[in-house]
This record gives sequence, structure tokens and C-alpha cells, in this order.
Amino acid sequence: MYGATTANPTANPLISLLPMVVVLGFFYLFVIRPQQKRDKEVQAMRAALKPGDSVITIAGTMGKILQVKDDIVVIEVGTLKNQIEILKSSVATISKKKDVKDAKVDTI
Repeated sequence: MYGATTANPTANPLISLLPMVVVLGFFYLFVIRPQQKRDKEVQAMRAALKPGDSVITIAGTMGKILQVKDDIVVIEVGTLKNQIEILKSSVATISKKKDVKDAKVDTI
């Protein structure tokens, strides 16, 4: 038995790589591609910011855009019409004007 050699068929290396290729393909199709699409939409939205738009920042601050510079947006917030400079990257969404007007602010 020790000296006997048996014919051991070697597995095709492509077959052993197939599960890894399938997993990578799954991640690309269902994780990476949709995220890239969302990123492009957000970049287009931020590039289209203009004075007069009502926006909500990633911190939840709601305001109206007064001025747009290269990477900075000046928004007007609150009933006292305070002006705040924020980065374009901190704008989460462009909201409808009625959303900002109808928002109830709790005061202490």
C-alpha cells in the first residue's frame, strides 16, 4: 500500500476560483454599483444648488440658500434670519419650500 501510487486527478484551478469570482461579482452588482450611482446623484444635486433653494443639512438644519460660492453655501436659518456658511458637502437634500415653512421648532 505504501509503495502503490494511485492516479489522483488534479482539480482545475478555474473551478477553485469560481466561488471567489461569484462573490466578487455579487458585491460589485449589489453593493458597489448602487453606491456609485447614489454618489453621482448627490454630486449632481450639490452642483445644482442655487440661491433661493430650501435645503436640509446633514445636521438637520433647515434653511434657504442666499449665496453659493465654490465649496461654501450661505444659508439663512431661523426666524431671526441668521446667516450660516456651510460646506456644499454638508447639504443633504433640497427640500420643498413648504417643508421649511411648515417645520415646527420647539423652543425652551
